[in-house]
Amino acid sequence: MIRFIPIALAAPLAAPLPGPATPAPAGGRPPNILVLVADDLGYADVSFNPRHAKEVATPRLDALAQAGVVCRQGYVPGNVCSPTRAGLLTGRYPQRCGIYTGGEGGSGLPLSESILPQFLKPAGYVSAAFGKWHLGLTPPYHPVSRGFDAFYGFLGRGAHDYFKLDDPDSPLYRGLEPIRDKGYLTDRLGEEAAAFIARHAKQPFFVYLAFNAVHAPLQAPADEIAKFDTGNMDRNTILAMGKRLDDAVGHVVETLKREGVWENTLTFFLGDNGGALSRSSDNTPLRGGKHQDFEGGIRVPFLVCWPDRLKGGVDFIPPVTALDIVPTALSAAGVSPPPGRPFDGIDLLPLLRGEAEPAPRRLFWASASAGWWAVRDGDWKLVCDGRHLGLYDLAHDVQEEKNLAGDQPDQVAALRALHDAWLAGLADPIKGGPRRMEPPAAATPPSTAVQSDRDRRRQERREERRAERKLESTSPTSDKGRR
Repeated sequence: MIRFIPIALAAPLAAPLPGPATPAPAGGRPPNILVLVADDLGYADVSFNPRHAKEVATPRLDALAQAGVVCRQGYVPGNVCSPTRAGLLTGRYPQRCGIYTGGEGGSGLPLSESILPQFLKPAGYVSAAFGKWHLGLTPPYHPVSRGFDAFYGFLGRGAHDYFKLDDPDSPLYRGLEPIRDKGYLTDRLGEEAAAFIARHAKQPFFVYLAFNAVHAPLQAPADEIAKFDTGNMDRNTILAMGKRLDDAVGHVVETLKREGVWENTLTFFLGDNGGALSRSSDNTPLRGGKHQDFEGGIRVPFLVCWPDRLKGGVDFIPPVTALDIVPTALSAAGVSPPPGRPFDGIDLLPLLRGEAEPAPRRLFWASASAGWWAVRDGDWKLVCDGRHLGLYDLAHDVQEEKNLAGDQPDQVAALRALHDAWLAGLADPIKGGPRRMEPPAAATPPSTAVQSDRDRRRQERREERRAERKLESTSPTSDKGRR
């Protein structure tokens, strides 16, 4: 039985699309599609997570959750920004085209891949991208060269100043042209997206609004930071950044309602990866964070809302993934999937409406030279950090505290074989090297070895900082390609 729970606010490699495309609403107009992405957002830094800390309040996102479906096991295909964005926009594992790391994705999503606005354009959609791109710096890889009709944002990594919007060395773009702007970047992204919606409310539109909040640098207006008093300035600032993100989402939703298109807009909200522990994000109750394939690095806040077609105020428990967004959006729009390029995601609509039973899913992750890889099959998960293997039963141990690898070698072998088979069908990393790092022989810690929570978090923060330094040394930091 499908598990739907009222909200208390406080697969195969290439899965077939289940069922026919959803027919267009009465009157023949397909739904608008809105994809909202937060950057480095902590799993418990939204107040629709009942485990959130008392200082967390995201009322606009809470309202979106009440109007829609909260996917409590929402995953992304990467533990850092760019692989997730590639997977989200293509509906395919980013490793299919050689994107295993943020640096590879930032160098450009291969032009052989098609993305959502290109699929929607023949159906009469007008599309716009706002915010962080991180899928290529040069004109062939630019959003307006990949099917978007408009773009306001920046092309490079997430570390864009939130106040300095007129820096020629790290420019904002309107379309293909660099511009000078002023204001607070999170506010400006929401304002630009809302203005586009108002201009195009009379035709089907797709808006991809990829905030760079709450990614570093940790910057927010001083009066916003002053509203928080946690004893940790980084924590105060990241909460203030989340507050402005929540306000921007509210502004966009208010525009949809004012223009009379809210009911017929299919909205997704999700994070791009887990929160950054080194910057005081909170991923409770999950282990780990950004740069890791523990649940805290790849399980994210995830909402789906379509007032015309989906009952609101419920939780959906089975796993979903950002790879499902493209096939779900195409189904809602009545657009047939392209032949010969199978999606790795599925159409969620029959599941979210209770019209179909969710099948057990297999999900995969691989970060090549970054070391991490994982596979989930049902409730079993095998994860490797490049040195150690861990086997966890997520149904009983979502915190990944009890490593069962030493006790269940057959289960380890079965999951490794699934990952082997998946990996065999993928491209090599764009930047070279192996597709997967293997742990040394006998490196798996015994199942009885349990770190203290404090020691584990300290180790995870050290690993995250090492990963950040490595990314800094291999990725361009601006749209001009500076290092």
